[in-house]
Amino acid sequence: MADNYLEKKMEAFHSLPSSAAQAKKNKTTLNKLLLKNRSHRGYDPKVVVREDHLRDIVSVVTKIPQACNQQCLRYRLVTPAEAHKILPLLKFGAALPELNLPFPGTEPQAFIICCAPNENKLTYMDLGIAAQSMLLRATEMGLNGICIGAFQKEKIIQAFDLPLTPLLVLAIGKGIEDIRLTEIRENEDHKYYRENGVHYVPKVCLNDLLLG
Repeated sequence: MADNYLEKKMEAFHSLPSSAAQAKKNKTTLNKLLLKNRSHRGYDPKVVVREDHLRDIVSVVTKIPQACNQQCLRYRLVTPAEAHKILPLLKFGAALPELNLPFPGTEPQAFIICCAPNENKLTYMDLGIAAQSMLLRATEMGLNGICIGAFQKEKIIQAFDLPLTPLLVLAIGKGIEDIRLTEIRENEDHKYYRENGVHYVPKVCLNDLLLG
């Protein structure tokens, strides 16, 4: 019986995928999310993002690393009922001012305002990690989003009676844009552009990102 038990254990062990195979599988999953996680400036008005969706997205922050574990960031959820308060205070598509994005009828209707009691390098380190993590979660849920700088801080504070300083706003919705990545060399133009309704985002190739 003991021999049979050990034999079954060994069979079970050898049936497990190798660490390399498992890592490859996980990497593929992450790559797919990263490719889908594009900055959308136009959204499907028929898809309603509810408060529980936003709470789910913010919940990832309870699981991510944070500098010195300070955990100083706080979040204000903005549902469609309040979208009118923040839309006029945001700027979309700064590199394409002639398009006046988003187009009428495609505005995002849900937002997450990321706030902090102060601004320092640790806070912005946490902000970047948190924003990317939340957008990846939104993508995993079948939604899309975009990071928008909270440049009109005082007006956003007044509009939502915020006790902390807004640093960044995430717009969340179901994107409707065709967004494609293009590979460039480091000395080529990084500016995103549109042709025939397609939004192209240049990305520096791997070889040019590596030093040495």
